Amino acid sequence: MPDFPIPVSVLTGFLGAGKTTLLNRLLKDPGLADAAVIINEFGDVAIDHLLVEKSSDGVIQLADGCLCCTVRGDLVDTLADLVERLQTGRIAKLGRVVIETTGLADPAPVMQAIMGHPALVQAYRLDGVVTLVDVLHGAATLDSHVEAVKQVAVADRLVLTKTDLVEDVAALDALRDRLRGLNPRAATFDAADPAARAADLVKCGLYDPSTRTADVQRWLGEEAAEHHDHHHEGEAHDHDHRHRHDARVKTLSLTHASPLAFEAVAMFLDLLISQHGERLLRLKGIIETMDRPSTPLVVHAVQSLLHPPAWLPGWPDERRGTRLVLIGIDLPEEYVRRLFAAAVGTPSVDTPDRAALADNPLAIPGYRG
Repeated sequence: MPDFPIPVSVLTGFLGAGKTTLLNRLLKDPGLADAAVIINEFGDVAIDHLLVEKSSDGVIQLADGCLCCTVRGDLVDTLADLVERLQTGRIAKLGRVVIETTGLADPAPVMQAIMGHPALVQAYRLDGVVTLVDVLHGAATLDSHVEAVKQVAVADRLVLTKTDLVEDVAALDALRDRLRGLNPRAATFDAADPAARAADLVKCGLYDPSTRTADVQRWLGEEAAEHHDHHHEGEAHDHDHRHRHDARVKTLSLTHASPLAFEAVAMFLDLLISQHGERLLRLKGIIETMDRPSTPLVVHAVQSLLHPPAWLPGWPDERRGTRLVLIGIDLPEEYVRRLFAAAVGTPSVDTPDRAALADNPLAIPGYRG
């Protein structure tokens, strides 16, 4: 029987970042021998599939158009067809799916297509987002295109390309610092580093398929973020044209040491998504519940879409409690923190009771819409 759910990796990055070049390299790695690749075509002439060194059975070419909008239906159909071919034996094994988006794509709709379809959610899981950044043009691209900022903000892995062509070391260091500011939890790699294996770049989700164990610290990006405090107080009033997008991106961490009622968690997520779903680029976390404290609950959301929660078979280490990571654009931090405190019953926060909160989230102190 097929081994479900199948991990899906989203490979993104702005135009010219080098996605096809990296993909060619990854497909030569034995770690991706059983991977299928879905390549988005954008333009009148489909050429990207000709640049990928993979047999036609391993490359699935979508119709003309942007993966995140006009051909999203084709993406769902393609993923469903892969499952059908696997179940009927037309594909012997499928260890992973890699989706290469167009450089102009907002990655959120692609992630939603994987996480939101009622049938696909049983067969696939979003393993991670890998974003390429062209260091020669990265700063200018971030200045001009909010899509590029989103691509960086939601990434689990950031891969820097064309570093061997850089002459201005100070500019490269400034870009690295800017990327850490946008996404302090993403691990960063240099595409020119021959030691960077496919397993390091692509396999970045909650589970290690080879061992079936969970690495929560890595999945939440805690190791990458521990040496970088992500604050925006100094940027809030920065009207510099170059960083107008950066100041809008916030990464918030919410923690709670003791077990929570499942209903409290559900209410917090429901209110957060209903009020600010469009601002929420990504949410992921692990929760210790009162009903099942020995089996942690995993939650994952992209914008207004909440992936069905899943239970891990057990805690991977001694650390318990709740850890949530939220990445958003113009996400009101004070409101989110007070909403979470009210939902989990933190006594030090002066908020209405939970019933009143559910009826009127506008009553939360600090809410500004």
